[in-house]
Amino acid sequence: MNQISSRGGARIASAAAVCALALVLAARAQYAGPQPAPLPPPIPAPADIAYPGTIALHVDLTDVAHRVISVHETIPLAGGPLTLLYPQWIPGNHSPTGPIDKFAGLVVTADGRRVPWLRDRVNVYAFHVTPPAGAKTLDVSFQYLSPLERDEGRISFTSRLVDLSWNTVVLYPAGYFSRRIEFAPSVRLPRGWKFATALTAQSQNGGDVVFQPVPLNTLVDSPLYAGVNYARYDLSTGPGNRVFLDVFADTPAELAATPEELRLHRNLAREAQKLFASHHYDHYDFLFALSDTMGGEGLEHHQSSEDATRGNYFTDWTAGVAGRDLLAHEYTHSWNGKFRRPFDLWTPNFNVPMQDDLLWVYEGLTQYYGYVLTARSGLRTPDETRDLIARVAANFEASPGRRWRPLLDTTNQPIISQRAPVPWTSWLRGEDYYQESLLIWLDADTLLRQLSGGRRSLDDFAKRFYGIDNGSYVTRTYTFDDVVAAMNAVQPYDWAEFFRRRVDQLAVQPPEHGIVRGGYRLVYNDIESDWMKHESGPRGITFASSAGFSVSPDGVLHEVFWGSPAFRAGMTLGMQILAVDGEAFTLDRLRAAIRQAEHESGPIRLLVQRDGEYLTVALDYHGGLRYPHLERVAGTPDLLGAILQP
Repeated sequence: MNQISSRGGARIASAAAVCALALVLAARAQYAGPQPAPLPPPIPAPADIAYPGTIALHVDLTDVAHRVISVHETIPLAGGPLTLLYPQWIPGNHSPTGPIDKFAGLVVTADGRRVPWLRDRVNVYAFHVTPPAGAKTLDVSFQYLSPLERDEGRISFTSRLVDLSWNTVVLYPAGYFSRRIEFAPSVRLPRGWKFATALTAQSQNGGDVVFQPVPLNTLVDSPLYAGVNYARYDLSTGPGNRVFLDVFADTPAELAATPEELRLHRNLAREAQKLFASHHYDHYDFLFALSDTMGGEGLEHHQSSEDATRGNYFTDWTAGVAGRDLLAHEYTHSWNGKFRRPFDLWTPNFNVPMQDDLLWVYEGLTQYYGYVLTARSGLRTPDETRDLIARVAANFEASPGRRWRPLLDTTNQPIISQRAPVPWTSWLRGEDYYQESLLIWLDADTLLRQLSGGRRSLDDFAKRFYGIDNGSYVTRTYTFDDVVAAMNAVQPYDWAEFFRRRVDQLAVQPPEHGIVRGGYRLVYNDIESDWMKHESGPRGITFASSAGFSVSPDGVLHEVFWGSPAFRAGMTLGMQILAVDGEAFTLDRLRAAIRQAEHESGPIRLLVQRDGEYLTVALDYHGGLRYPHLERVAGTPDLLGAILQP
């Protein structure tokens, strides 16, 4: 009886356990979600081995009407499946901006037969191809669809000129360092067009040009400009330092440079040679487009630079003061950024992500020497340079984004925004590692001069850091510790703490110590310098230090500073001012209203248009026009003056 009872209890317990387990499983089933799909196999990692054979690349630029670039590659095969990559991470862009959205018409054949391709399901820049057995080469054809409208991207192909960036017209095999993949490039130009590039032409027959074979990294680093109207100016300082200004323009008249303008550009090559005491190119070409149809550009390369600006660069010389450091900036990059590069910005191919945390050196120091070399060469006067440094500092005084975001984090901005416009840049912060770092390096330069009693300067750092391996094209990478060590070799100091405090940490006040130590102070007044009166450009005039906005000649607001009087009045980017105090908008009328409001209590009334609505904005600002300037402090050493001297 007891035994039977015991067995029955066991059965009941077992049933209860089964029931509980079923309830648990049911509960799990109720709350269980989908599981992730497996990722495709990883793309082969680049290895430092040579790709077998040379890839022939032919680019046809003759379809000027449609701005379509046709490409054909012949790729030797190493056997087995192949993954072809379209460049994604473009040096100088510091972000994954390869224009894959303009890549079209891919056709792959082997021995005249179509070969299927499959785009990677995760990495859209990768194309998988399985060649047929026994095939020795692949023929690959596609087109690059150059933007036709500005909202599609930068205009790089017009009816008169083209900027050919090789990264837009190449597919290359995965699994190899870019320096170990050999390319034999050639182009077909429109009839009558001339060209310039750092590449060496092997032969030319009419518009067909064949270049000497080069590794892929050199190819991508050697853009080609071509066009109808072309002039080449020799800026060389001697047979050992050959430098050329290759000018392409919309019209023949825009090519004409005066002897004085050319002398100033030759000074730039001379001052850079004196500064760095070396060069790392066989010859250097400023590829310079003067055009109101092509988009502006400034992109560095080792032996050349892609530069594009307004068509009246030479013909209205006084109008271009603010942007005249373009060539000096990109030229400096031949040393800082190309020959010497942050270790985590160097990548083995163009599809490995870059890391940008040293852009405050790569771009910031380049921005500083761009200003300095522009002044030393005479392309800008010392007064103009001081005004522009004052404007940099004043813009940071008007920009509160430094309250929450340290400078170091702005080096992530190219990856975050991929260099597309963003709203409220004074709060969000854009790529401030350019201009704020300019002030930091001015701080470092003046401190070096002060600590050494005027015997040493940042120029000594430049010679030590960039003047090595004269004539070598091989990139030398550097780290933060390398920068600090070189600074300490020039002048012992706690440079690690100096840079960490200014770059890594929040600092509400802009770094203006270099201005003060340089013998100046930042002041504001209503005096508009002569160069400002002639300043031109689509972004117009800035009132950052007064009402807190910038406006173009047609009244469109291009920036409203966070927390400014304009911000508090409800003004935003994209508004268009139609009238000022009841009269049609002009920049002069706006200036006059700001002056008048300084002596009145009522607001400036602006009729604005936004999204089809007409609004009246009451701008309650009474501080007058406030243009930033650097004022000399009597009795202090003029270190900034010494920095800007030839």
